[in-house]
Amino acid sequence: MLNILVTGGAGYIGSILVPELLGEGHKVTVVDNFMYKQSSLNNICSNNNFHIINADIRIEETIKKIVKKFDVIIPLAALVGAPLCNKDPIGATSTNYDAICKMLKFISKNQILIMPTTNSAYGSGGEDNFCDENSKLNPISQYAIEKVKVEELILNHENSISLRLATVFGMSPRMRMDLLVNDFVYRAVYDRFVILFESSFKRNYIHVRDVTKAFIHCINNYEIMKNQIYNVGLSNANISKLELCVSIKKHLKNFVFLESELSKDPDQRNYIVSNKKIESTGFNPSYGLDDGIIELIKGYTMIKKTEYGNI
Repeated sequence: MLNILVTGGAGYIGSILVPELLGEGHKVTVVDNFMYKQSSLNNICSNNNFHIINADIRIEETIKKIVKKFDVIIPLAALVGAPLCNKDPIGATSTNYDAICKMLKFISKNQILIMPTTNSAYGSGGEDNFCDENSKLNPISQYAIEKVKVEELILNHENSISLRLATVFGMSPRMRMDLLVNDFVYRAVYDRFVILFESSFKRNYIHVRDVTKAFIHCINNYEIMKNQIYNVGLSNANISKLELCVSIKKHLKNFVFLESELSKDPDQRNYIVSNKKIESTGFNPSYGLDDGIIELIKGYTMIKKTEYGNI
């Protein structure tokens, strides 16, 4: 049994990861400020190995008191994605970069740090837009730029792994509808159409439950994986936005998508990512893109964004 700290553990990924870590027999403490008023961990409060702290990881004295007693630290707390970081750039820097710098001051060399970074750091790939862990990074957004800086910091820690996550999709108790697959499926269910700008742009995808699987895989195979960077994505899902829409239409026949050249996509990422390195350690995702689309369609029969709707 390991004693594991997950910051931001009530978020989109953490709400899936934390119950799975408990299921593996570990003790898990979550630190979260509950900025979204989420109650995504209610169902595990009866577990005696689960502990929770309502706090802000940006406060140095708070994190100093917390981090020292844990075997493994998984820092999920972040303002995630380019739009949110653009809306609150100061908050994004203080959470995504400054808080990690403070945390690193109080972590011993014996503590394991498994950090989610992002394959959006590739920006636009090199020749044929192909990227692996040795490719030159070209981060475009503030979010990606700061994740690159964080990755450099944590790899100077003697016990660390960086997971460059592909674009995540799938249902979670703390749902995010702004992620590309989640957003497009929502539009297909309720709007029944989407207009695509720069529809040929490609990126890689991964199910949220396979992100959880990757973290657990790192813990269970730490000695062979430590002090390395790994891309985490579906090798058969390096696809364009147009190809994504074609996949969604297989499940929702009345979905219409149109290509337009009237505007540019504000997200200029375009790359094909190799996941062979983590696959060589024995990691294989369990959920494909179609699995996620089917799951999301079911989920969206239960939830709908109605804050400003008339019906």
